[in-house]
Amino acid sequence: MKRSIGIVCMILGVVMLLGAGALHLMNTEEGNQAQESVEKLMPQLMEAIHEKSNAQSNEASDLPQHEAQTAQPIDPNFYSTEMTEEIIDGYGFVGYLSVPSLELKLPVMSQSDDARLKISPCRFSGSTKTDDLVIGGHNYWQHFGQLPDLKNGAIVTFTDMDGKQTTYELITMEVLEPNDVQELTKGEYPLTLFTCTYGGSSRITLRFDIVKN
Repeated sequence: MKRSIGIVCMILGVVMLLGAGALHLMNTEEGNQAQESVEKLMPQLMEAIHEKSNAQSNEASDLPQHEAQTAQPIDPNFYSTEMTEEIIDGYGFVGYLSVPSLELKLPVMSQSDDARLKISPCRFSGSTKTDDLVIGGHNYWQHFGQLPDLKNGAIVTFTDMDGKQTTYELITMEVLEPNDVQELTKGEYPLTLFTCTYGGSSRITLRFDIVKN
């Protein structure tokens, strides 16, 4: 009887090891494909930002000097809080994220779903214009897999499609339940980045504050 139990336990152990190995290989392969997507998308995205910034500069330079200096909206809520979106290769993007200490530069899609997350990190909710942006990414090493290695004080930047760059500083890191959306998006932090642990049992969540100039 004891021998039978031992054999069963050994078989279960082997099955678990094989499953873990298969999961690792699949994650590595998907990560490599994601990196190829990033390498293809980043030049297009940065070119789109460059062209839009130039167009805006040209429009401003065409205004008479007194209009350029005094033009401002009467209503502070005149402008939409929605982030500018540009379509690249059939997907909408709102900008890109840079993590200098990890040598990461990643495009960020405007919407989030499983298919998009396999290509690049995605906006989960919020906006830079309302200081509550939440961005999710897979735990691929090439995407958000290295984020848990960051320490408080680490700097990241987000550049939107209008060319505006915002600098953030990591102030805390927490582990949330996978379905705790309310806590994830509670809006207390200007920037939140999150990624799932292997197996998806929890979310590693990094909270950032804006670095004031």
